[in-house]
Amino acid sequence: MRALRFGYVAGPLIGALWTFIMAVVVCIATSFATGEGLKPVLISSLVFGAWLGFVWLPDGGRARSSRILWSAGLAVFPALAFLFVAPAIVSAEGAGLATVVATWVLFAAATVWPLEKMLRPLPFASATRHEFEDAAIRFLTGFGYIFFTAIVAIPFYVMVMTSLKNQSELIQNPLDFSVDLSKGWDLFRSYEELFTDFNFGSYLWTSFFVSVLTVLLTLAFSIPGAYAVARLRFRGRAAFSRSILLIYMVPMIVLALPIYIAFSMAGLRNTIVGIVLIYPVTTIPVALYMLQGYFRGLPAEVEEAGLMDGLSRMAVIWKITLPLSLPALASVSLYVFMIAWNEFLLAFMLLDDPSKFTLTRGIASLNSSEIPRQHLMAGAVIATVPIMVLFLGLERFMTKGLTAGSVKG
Repeated sequence: MRALRFGYVAGPLIGALWTFIMAVVVCIATSFATGEGLKPVLISSLVFGAWLGFVWLPDGGRARSSRILWSAGLAVFPALAFLFVAPAIVSAEGAGLATVVATWVLFAAATVWPLEKMLRPLPFASATRHEFEDAAIRFLTGFGYIFFTAIVAIPFYVMVMTSLKNQSELIQNPLDFSVDLSKGWDLFRSYEELFTDFNFGSYLWTSFFVSVLTVLLTLAFSIPGAYAVARLRFRGRAAFSRSILLIYMVPMIVLALPIYIAFSMAGLRNTIVGIVLIYPVTTIPVALYMLQGYFRGLPAEVEEAGLMDGLSRMAVIWKITLPLSLPALASVSLYVFMIAWNEFLLAFMLLDDPSKFTLTRGIASLNSSEIPRQHLMAGAVIATVPIMVLFLGLERFMTKGLTAGSVKG
């Protein structure tokens, strides 16, 4: 069965969609990098892309002269679109000629080469369903890479570039996300002022201290609890295993008022001790759930051999189970650390003294009309980068052999 009777229908369709996507992406990237406005033109980019999709179809038995004639003849359509509508990419706010030319070069490179890769398996004439689906999957894969990269990269880029500007530049053009490298180290004035004027060094240390203690307390309770659920037999084990995550059915905002009242009455509000006590309450359930599933996957024969050799149950956990569970412990520790590092609601509710603010609470204090926006963005960068570095540093450790050496033979 044929998905499309003629391959040259699918080629222009994929070419049109990909070209328009690349026009949008290139315009956004160039505008952010240079501060000069550029915009894609829908009709022209679609027509131009359809022509490119036809040009890059394999020969399919066509003679070279026939292919050249067809491509040249059909080029009249993008030419007319460029002439009577507008080119596929135009200047929106007085972009200079050099910027427009550079944008077109980048646009051509981002369009022509990927299209050739996508349409390589698609013949000019009749295309089978498999050939069409192969080309469609290549297109969707490329679109997925572009789309998700843009979702992650654009907000981070805007945040970083805004933090490198001064107040006059932001007032003059809030949408200019380019950076003036000629300012040298003065670019990082916002970061310097955060540590000298806003006490961000104390916020960083407090967040790190609280996050590490949260990880340690969470592991101290979740490891024996998860092991008991996974290995020991006791009344109500199945019900306990299924109800571990029920606490997350209640939104934290519902618990905020009772927690505030209880901590105020106990004298724990506005203290680091109170924060360290309440954070593990939100992380222990998910750690229990993750670890008990992993412990069940470990071979029980290894632990039974340790018990037969005279080890106590605690010695088996310490000498056998935990070494085999290092990847899971690293994953849980990283996840718990990220939760504690990024937690805002409880810190905002329980902490009023600036000398005890966590990083997220300190960043919230910058969200004021009296404080320049670049300081808020600089604080957001400081809060984001350590977590990114930590995650990238532990990623290899978390993904390597989960039970390497546990069972041999």
